[in-house]
Amino acid sequence: MKNILFLMADEFRYDAAGFMGNAVARTPNLDRLATNAVVFESAYTPSPVCVPARQCLAMGKYPLHIGCERFGEDIAPGSATFARWFSAHGYFTTACGKLHHRGPDQMQGWMQRIGSETAVNWPEKFSTRSQIGRCKWRGAVELKEAGAGLSPLALHDDYSVQGACDFLRMHFDGLYAIPRETPVFLMVSLQQPHFPLRTEEKLLAYYHDRVPVFWDEPAGNHPNLDAGRLGESQGIGQSDVRRATATYYGMVEQTDRRIGQILQAVEATGQSLEDWIVVFTSDHGEMLGEHGAWGKRKFYEGSARVPLFLSAPGLSPCRSSRPCNLVDIFPTLVRLAGLPETSGIDGQDLFGAEHTGETFCQHDRNEFMLRLGNLKYLRFPAAPDVLFDLARDPGETRNAMDDPSSAEAASVLRKKLDEFAATACENRPPR
Repeated sequence: MKNILFLMADEFRYDAAGFMGNAVARTPNLDRLATNAVVFESAYTPSPVCVPARQCLAMGKYPLHIGCERFGEDIAPGSATFARWFSAHGYFTTACGKLHHRGPDQMQGWMQRIGSETAVNWPEKFSTRSQIGRCKWRGAVELKEAGAGLSPLALHDDYSVQGACDFLRMHFDGLYAIPRETPVFLMVSLQQPHFPLRTEEKLLAYYHDRVPVFWDEPAGNHPNLDAGRLGESQGIGQSDVRRATATYYGMVEQTDRRIGQILQAVEATGQSLEDWIVVFTSDHGEMLGEHGAWGKRKFYEGSARVPLFLSAPGLSPCRSSRPCNLVDIFPTLVRLAGLPETSGIDGQDLFGAEHTGETFCQHDRNEFMLRLGNLKYLRFPAAPDVLFDLARDPGETRNAMDDPSSAEAASVLRKKLDEFAATACENRPPR
């Protein structure tokens, strides 16, 4: 059994790193790892919302199959997570940082948790918020206040990284009662570059005039896709967008630095990362002003698509354009680690011949996305369906639903999406 290092960031846009072709972002540590990895260029989140995305990742299932479809919900206590599977099969499992459980089972199979985001509901006397956490997205205010400063999430991340480094030293120096030969599954889940948009002053200055900026983006002429647009009518100017974008890039670089600290800690123990299974991904993306939108909760590429790479002994570095999903990570790691196969999950082994290249994304109870080949079909309950042909329209600016040449493909995808939406689990909350 091989040691596993699972690195995760929050709201990390798929194209915000050098290994995905970004010439501005400075991400040397991620780029180094990606050089020796299989990079999945068309990976998607099962939900463009933090909580369901992370619980789907944990269980290898889509939101409507686990009863966790909205922020504030959680999987049932004692759920069959990948942490529980690896713990049961001989791994010393440790999670540092954000798992974003909202319910009473804050461990969900992990043998040890270190860092922030381990908290259940507050009594109403103390707060109207349902759980300890950050301020919610405040729209235009968030962009106006973006810039140099300290985010509380930076402090959370520093704490998690220090915990991860201490764990590595204690385990491989034999300071635990568990033998140092015991394989480890270490997950380090960082909270940045999630808002609030705050970064170091020198990073803001470096990126300010270098970042590509989405400005004056045309509307999608669709009520769901256009919801929450920010621009001049909300008092946001191009200078605000540039400052906010530069701040986000600064947070990306800070995240990469923290990942570098973890890599150094692994190697300081005498371990070689070439002998480990290493994963990097995010729970969802960040619109960053594209299509006039910020944050997540969209099926646009900027929100629904995520960075993903995986390296392991015996895997040849390459790039894969086949669509895949975070739910595929669970069965993939199980096979690479040589553990007994799981059953009853939606995920498919990323390297298995049976992988269909068909992937879904869900927002709330009844908004769905299907990506198959170059086509992306979007379903909304009270608005027209949308079809994007990413080969001909990578910027997602034209709805191909009314294109006669797309009628047959749209019919096939519509049927697949209908069949998928009808497979909700028994404990699914009411719509």
